[in-house]
Amino acid sequence: MTEHPARRLLLVHAHPDDESINNGATMARYAAEGAQVTLVTCTLGERGEVIPPELAHLSGAALGQWRLGELRAAMRALGVTDFRLLGGAGRYGDSGMMGLPDNDDPHCFWQADLDEAAGHLVRVILEIRPQVLVTYDDNGGYGHPDHIQAHRVALRAAELAAGAGWEIPRICFNRVPRPVAEAAFARLEGDLPGLPFDKSAAVDDVPGVVGEERVAIEIDGTAYAAAKAAAMRAHATQIEVAEPYFALSNALAQPLFTTEYYEVVHGERTEGRAHDLFAGIEATA
Repeated sequence: MTEHPARRLLLVHAHPDDESINNGATMARYAAEGAQVTLVTCTLGERGEVIPPELAHLSGAALGQWRLGELRAAMRALGVTDFRLLGGAGRYGDSGMMGLPDNDDPHCFWQADLDEAAGHLVRVILEIRPQVLVTYDDNGGYGHPDHIQAHRVALRAAELAAGAGWEIPRICFNRVPRPVAEAAFARLEGDLPGLPFDKSAAVDDVPGVVGEERVAIEIDGTAYAAAKAAAMRAHATQIEVAEPYFALSNALAQPLFTTEYYEVVHGERTEGRAHDLFAGIEATA
């Protein structure tokens, strides 16, 4: 039987860069602590908007390959060695933003057969036997079709894997407590004149903002803030970092959160807010 590390975390994301923005500090912490951290990215983000003018010529497959290189660099910054593309490189294409003709491309992830896509992830689950799965909520955090599909595929794969011999003890969604987001944006307003960004995003532009009561786990990533920022900088086509803030291609500043938050949607919650994704499930074989 394969020997597994004591703690095993699986993250399912839509595009390169999503993992660093949402979970970079969490990934760096658990990798540093010797846990198995496995990232599955569903597309190469071939339809992403490119920020640096010198890279503006990149599009389609060429942009996808460039973003794969950025993902490799980001994983080095976080200390993560196990990262995979769902079904292999190029299996599913970026679907573009919701409502665009790109959504109708038969090769795009939004058009993928759910059970077929989930089947690729089931094989990963049965191989690594994760105790914790992290992904997006049913709106994909902010409504992007690839994020919504990543949510659907992750939960369907967890269901299928349970029937095949491994039920994931805890499934979590990425979250940000609304009071935390509001306080961070209040600080941003004061800091904006000294930043390379002209305008600020809004609280509701941040994916996964919810009331405090829905947040079950809080991961203090202060010790890994530099690693998270470095990973985000590695995704240079998509992110401009000016710590402790960043902007996407819309050039709207938003906070770079080094404490990361999770809602438990499958498995038992601990009493009060936990500070470990594995709290209460350390003994799972």
